[in-house]
Amino acid sequence: MSDDQQAYKFSNNYSDLSNSSGLDAGFQFEFYCQRCSDRWRTTFKPYRSAQASGWLSKGASIFGGLLGNASSVLNGLAEAGWHSARDGAFKEALAEGKQHFNRCSACHDYVCGTCFDTENGLCYNCAPNVKVAITRSRAQGEVQSASEIAHDEGRSRGVRHDVRQEMQLVCPQCRAETHGAKFCPECGFKMAQQIQCRGCSTSLEPGTKFCTECGQRQ
Repeated sequence: MSDDQQAYKFSNNYSDLSNSSGLDAGFQFEFYCQRCSDRWRTTFKPYRSAQASGWLSKGASIFGGLLGNASSVLNGLAEAGWHSARDGAFKEALAEGKQHFNRCSACHDYVCGTCFDTENGLCYNCAPNVKVAITRSRAQGEVQSASEIAHDEGRSRGVRHDVRQEMQLVCPQCRAETHGAKFCPECGFKMAQQIQCRGCSTSLEPGTKFCTECGQRQ
């Protein structure tokens, strides 16, 4: 890959923070690591022509007259020279930015020093750190094992619940969630808990003395 091609690829990971007009006119670029997105910003480089035009425009708004005409002329010159000045500043920023990033010899991404294995010339996406990989796998295995044990514990606890019992989960009076409680936690309304027939498990209203399906006394 030629130097121009490398520069072009490096220039893909930046944001242009430059301003072409006003008192804060100038050039500044921000580059980022293509692995972790950590950022590095160039030093602000003022664009004097546009700044001078900005000061004249500010003076013209107060005094008018010749200052206004001079501001218009200088602003035109600043706009005409902006693109070439910006290109020059960008080339300097590229050269400076490359000193803060490393180019992976495998994927050719530019990454910061934290994400680069200097010994092998590779980023940690292409050559993961062994200790990090071991620690991550160990943690994943620990979570998986604990989840399986917790799942088994949940199954053993589940048999203690009466899953056939119908529950009113929303209070019919205030519409608050009851979570199966006998009384509404918001307004105190008594929930109509259905019961199960002891013989055939048919759902029955509270207070029913005989099952409406099999006739068994409750």
